[in-house]
Amino acid sequence: MTRYAVNASILLTDLPILERPAAARAAGFDAVEFWWPWTTAVPEKSEVEGFVGAIEQAGVQLTGLNFFAGDMPAGDRGVVNNPGRQDEFRANVELVVDIAQRLGCKHFNALYGLHTEGADAAAESGAARENLAYAAKAVAAFGGTVLLEPVSGADRYPLKTAADALAVIDAVGADNLRLLADFYHLAVNGDDVAKVVAEHAHEFGHIQIADAPGRGAPGTGDLPLQDWISAAQQGGYDGPIGLEYVAGDTDPFAWLNS
Repeated sequence: MTRYAVNASILLTDLPILERPAAARAAGFDAVEFWWPWTTAVPEKSEVEGFVGAIEQAGVQLTGLNFFAGDMPAGDRGVVNNPGRQDEFRANVELVVDIAQRLGCKHFNALYGLHTEGADAAAESGAARENLAYAAKAVAAFGGTVLLEPVSGADRYPLKTAADALAVIDAVGADNLRLLADFYHLAVNGDDVAKVVAEHAHEFGHIQIADAPGRGAPGTGDLPLQDWISAAQQGGYDGPIGLEYVAGDTDPFAWLNS
């Protein structure tokens, strides 16, 4: 049976963030994932304790956590490729490791970052490789995996297809740096998702889903999400499926009973 993990940064947003793990549990799920929950790379200790406690008290497993990705509401999509923010990113890695070891989390999404207009693209690529290698080494100590994700909706985000991300993964050369296959982002960017699944399912570090158009729940668009999930599982992927869609005002999980 497919195990689903609720992305509690994009779902259940009618609730305060610390109430969402319990709400996911009440809805019948035993796993949650989060984007980085704070606006800074290293928040106050009390904030971290509150987050850890909310997950522990809810009795759910944290299956995925993003590294700090900058100011997401303002349009940032990661800091990995920013040479001027390496110290900030690495301080965040240390905190992520601490949270992960306390909660048993093993998968960590490192959003690559936008290309800065006028910046040296080679310097950005070099910083990204260094930061990804650093993060991969840090989480390898407890069996963790760093994820690299193609993203849609951001023209200056360099990784738009699975091939883009896999090329960076190959360049870094860390065994525990793997592709995050978000079927929504790949499809919207025009990638051949069925081909990506057929050729690389065994290399996936994680899968996330939303339907298109609209980034809604499965069944609200026209993507063959269940077909792709089944093919990925047959191809060797055995992890959870992250539910990373916008539910609006409807029951976010009604599609599971249809």
